[in-house]
Amino acid sequence: MIAKIRAFSPPALLALLQLALLTVPPALNSAAASPASGDQKQKPLGGHDHHHHHITTQNRVTWDEQSLLIDGKRLFIFSGEVHPWRNPVQSLHLDVLQKLKAAGFNAVSIYFHWGAVEWERGVFRWNELFDLQPFFDAAKEAGLYIIARPGPYVNAETTGGGFPGWGNRVEGLWRKSNKNYTEAYTPFVNEFGKLIAKNEITKGGPIILVQVENEYSGFGDGHEDFEYEAELLQAFKDSGITVPTICDDAWLGGHFQSVDIYGWNSYPLGFDCSHPERWHNAPPDNFYNSYNEKIRKHGPKSILELQAGGFDGWGGAGYDACGKLIGPEFERAMYGSAVRIMNLYMAFGGTNWGQSAEPGVYTSYDYGSIIREDRRLRDKYYELKLQTQFLAVSPAYLTSKPWQLTENDQIGILKGARGIVLTVLEDTIGLHTKFYIVRQKDFSKFELKTYRIELKTSIGDISVPRTGPPLDLQARDSNILLVDYMAGPTHIIYTTAEVYSWKTIDDITYVIVYGDENEHHEAAFNVKDIKDFMSLEQEGAKWSYEIEEKILTVRFTILEDGDAQTIRFGKTILVILDREVASKTWILDTTPPTIIKGGYLIRSANIEGPKLHLKGDLVQATRLHILAPKSVTQVTFNGKDVDTQPATEGWLYVMYTPELPDINIPELSQLDWKYENSLPEISASYDDSQWTTADNTYTPNGYKPQTKEILYASDYGYHSGNLIWRGHFKATGGENEFWLDIQGGRAFGYSVWDSGVYVGFWEGDVTTSRHTSNFRLPATWKGGEKHTLTILQDHMGLEENWTAATEFFKSPRGPINYGFKGAQPKLVKWKLTGNLGGEKYIDKERGPWNEGGLYAERQGSPLDGIKEPGVAFYRSTFDLHVPEGVDYPMAIQYSNSTGSYYRSQIYINGYQFGKYVNSIGPQTSFFVPQGILNYNGTNTIAISLWAMQDAGASLKSLDLRILGKVEGGVGRVRNAPMPLWTKRSDVY
Repeated sequence: MIAKIRAFSPPALLALLQLALLTVPPALNSAAASPASGDQKQKPLGGHDHHHHHITTQNRVTWDEQSLLIDGKRLFIFSGEVHPWRNPVQSLHLDVLQKLKAAGFNAVSIYFHWGAVEWERGVFRWNELFDLQPFFDAAKEAGLYIIARPGPYVNAETTGGGFPGWGNRVEGLWRKSNKNYTEAYTPFVNEFGKLIAKNEITKGGPIILVQVENEYSGFGDGHEDFEYEAELLQAFKDSGITVPTICDDAWLGGHFQSVDIYGWNSYPLGFDCSHPERWHNAPPDNFYNSYNEKIRKHGPKSILELQAGGFDGWGGAGYDACGKLIGPEFERAMYGSAVRIMNLYMAFGGTNWGQSAEPGVYTSYDYGSIIREDRRLRDKYYELKLQTQFLAVSPAYLTSKPWQLTENDQIGILKGARGIVLTVLEDTIGLHTKFYIVRQKDFSKFELKTYRIELKTSIGDISVPRTGPPLDLQARDSNILLVDYMAGPTHIIYTTAEVYSWKTIDDITYVIVYGDENEHHEAAFNVKDIKDFMSLEQEGAKWSYEIEEKILTVRFTILEDGDAQTIRFGKTILVILDREVASKTWILDTTPPTIIKGGYLIRSANIEGPKLHLKGDLVQATRLHILAPKSVTQVTFNGKDVDTQPATEGWLYVMYTPELPDINIPELSQLDWKYENSLPEISASYDDSQWTTADNTYTPNGYKPQTKEILYASDYGYHSGNLIWRGHFKATGGENEFWLDIQGGRAFGYSVWDSGVYVGFWEGDVTTSRHTSNFRLPATWKGGEKHTLTILQDHMGLEENWTAATEFFKSPRGPINYGFKGAQPKLVKWKLTGNLGGEKYIDKERGPWNEGGLYAERQGSPLDGIKEPGVAFYRSTFDLHVPEGVDYPMAIQYSNSTGSYYRSQIYINGYQFGKYVNSIGPQTSFFVPQGILNYNGTNTIAISLWAMQDAGASLKSLDLRILGKVEGGVGRVRNAPMPLWTKRSDVY
C-alpha cells in the first residue's frame, strides 16, 4: 500500500498527484486470450534492463511490450489485493477468492508479513494461521493466478511495514545494502522464495509473477541503491524462482528497473475519506502514456496498485465513507487506459486482528473495498463487473495503442462538447477495432455534458448519433464507444451503448449492451443478408431500426423498469439492459456458456445432461432469468431442484426463495460474567522478579535515548500489545513531581501509579506518537522510602519504513526520558513485561501478535465497570447454533459513550479481535469471522476495560449482532485453532 502522504517529499507528492491514472479493467479468462500475432517479437524473460540481462529459464509466462502471455496466449492480468494474514480462518479464503472470480478477476495479489513467521530471529513458524499453502490451493481451486509480493518490506499499514520487531536490534539502515540488513533478510527470502518456487505455474501452481521489494521509491539518503536491488533480486532467483519479476514504483519515477517488468502505483484521490464528495482531477491519458514510454521502452504497462478504496486512521470517518469516496463513480471515471497488468488495492481488506496494525490504522482494514471486511458485497462490486466482463471478451484491447490526440484533434472529433476528455485506443491488427473513451474533464463539478462524435469506421467517417438528441455524459462518468468490434461472428460497426459481454450459445450469438435509464443510444451492424433481420415485438419496447446497404442501424431508449429489449437478426440477438440489471448479470464459463440475470452472487455453474447446477448466494426471494443451451430443462440451486419455466428467446426462469432461519443470539449484558483485576502490578508488594530487567546501557537503535538505561521495549523482545514498566526508586526526600517522555505510536495512551496510588494519565489523540507530561505525586516522598512507579502504556504497533535507508520502523516504544522535581531519587532498577515470553511467545497456535502484557493475557485466558483507575478483565461464555448452508456474519458492537476515557479489547476464543478507544474511535463495531466465532458450540468472550480517570469507567452497552443473512456461502468452515486455557509455567 502506498505510504502516508507525510512520507513523501514535496516533489514526490506532486508527481503522485499529477500521475493519477485512468485505467480500463482486464480480460479475465481463456475467452479473452488470443494468440500473439506473428509480427510481434516476443521478449525473453527479463528482456534488456539497466543492470541485468536475465536468462530465460521457463516459457510458461512470457511478455512483450503489449501484454503478458501465458502458454503463448495474451492475457490481461486483472488482479485484486488480498492479505492472507488479515484473515486467520483458512477455510474462508475460498469464499473471498470465488467472489473475486465471479466479479471477473483472473488473479489475486498478496503481500506477506515477514514478522509473522520469523518473530524470533532464525526460527520460522509456518503454523496453521500463517501457512500460505491453503491460500495458494484455494486460489487454484477458484481459478485465479497469483502475483506474489513477499517484500521483504511491504508497508501495507501493518506493524513494522512487515519487518520483524527484532530488526530494532539490528545495527544500521534497512532497505539498503547494509550487510547487517542483508544478513537479516536472506533467511526469510530463502524460506519464502522456496515456497513461491514450489507453487509457480511451472510446477502446476498458480503463481505467475513475483514482485521484489515494494515501493522502493523514496530514499532517506537521496539515492537509489542499485547494489541492494541486484542482491535482493539474486537472492530470490537463488531460492528457485523462475517466473518474471516485477516492481511497484510508488509513482512513475523509473525506480527498480532491473526487474523484468516495470510497474507503478496510482492513488488519484488520496485518503481523505472524511470528504468523500471531494475529487481531484486526473491528467489526460496522453501525458500518462508518453511519460511512461520515456521511462521504460519494454514491457506491458503495469499498475501494481490502482486505488480501489482507502485506509482510515484513528479518529477517521469510517470505512463506509472510504467506500463512497472510491465508489462506482470512481470506477467508471478512473479506470480506462492502455494498462495491461492491473492490481486493485484492496479487493478485500480483512482485519488487523491481534496487534498487527501500524499506528495509522485501527482494527478494521475494510478499506472500502468491493468485498467488505465481513465478506458481504458492496454496490461497487457490481459496477466493476461491468468492466471486467467487457474486457474478458475484447482481445483487441490487448493489441491496441492510444492515439496521441492534440487539443485540435479532439475538437475535430467531439462536436459541440466542452469539458470532455477523449482517449482513443486502436487495435493494431485485424479490423483495427477502436475504443473511444470519453470522460468528464473536471471531476469536481456535477454537470451533465452532451456531445456528438465523429467515428472513423471501416465504412467511412460517421457522425454519431446520426439522428435524434446528442449523447449524455454524466458527471464523474465515462463512456466507451466501440468501432469495428467483433462479437464472435457479429461485426459491430459502432455502438454508443456499452457492451457488457457476448457469448455464443446453440449457434446464436447474444450481444448484451447497456446504458442508464432513459438514455438514447444507437448501434450499427454489418448484416450479410437483409432477410436475416427479424423484429421481435415487445410490450413497452422503445426502439426502431433501418437497413441500408446491408447496414442495420438500431436506435433505442433504455427502459426505466429494468426490462430487457431483444432484437434478432440472423444468428445474432441484441439484448438491451439498463445498468442495474446488467451489473447483476452473471457470465458462467460452462461449455457452452451460461448467462444468468439476477441474484446477489452466482459462484459457479455446471451442466450435466438436462440439468444446470448453480451455486450461489441469495439474500431475498429472487427471480433468475437463465440463458443456457436448449438441452437444459431443469435447474438446481445449491443442490436443490427448483421449478424451471421457459421464457422467450431461449431463456428460462426460476423463482427461488432462500431459507434464512432465525437463530438465537445471546444478550451479552445478560451473561454470567466473571471479573478479575488485571492490574495487580500496581501494588507495591507485587513480585516482578520474573520480569525482564531493563538494564541495557547501549542500543543498536539509531534513535538514542536521553537516559542512561535503555527503556525501549523492542530491545528486550516486546513488540506489541500493552506494555507495563515498573521503576523501583529510593527517595532522597522532597520528590513531589514525576515527568515522563514516552512513545507508543499515534492514538496511544498511558497511566501512572506510585506504589498503588494513581498519579495520572494521558488519554491519547490521533496525531501524538510521543508525549511528555508532568505529574504531581500523591504525596511528597520522604528520604529513604522505597517507591515503585508503574506505567501501563498502549503499544499501537511499530511504525512503517516507507522511506528506504532510514530507521523509522525502529521508532522506540517506551520511556524516552523521565525525571523528578523537588529532589532526585536513586534508581534501583527498571522492570518490564509485555506478552509472556516476548519473542519466544507461548501461544504458538494463535501467533505472536495476539497477546499483550496485561495480567489476564499473560495468564492465558464490563458492563458494571470499575470505580477507579485500572484494568478489569471480564470473561463469560455463550453458545451459538447456526445451521449449515447459510452465512451470517457477526460483530461485537460497543455503544458510543463519552464522559470518561477508557480503552477496551475484545477476545473471542482467545483471539484479540477488537481494540476500542472510546475518546478517539471511529470503530465501534468489531467483525469476528466464523471460524474464530464457533458457530456450532460454546464460545468464550473476554473484555478488557482500562479505565483512565479517577471515577473509573463502564461500557454503556455491548452486543453481538448479525450483520447480514445469506443463503449459500462457501460451505463448511473449519474453526481456527482454539487451544483451551491451561496453566502456564513460569507465569507471573
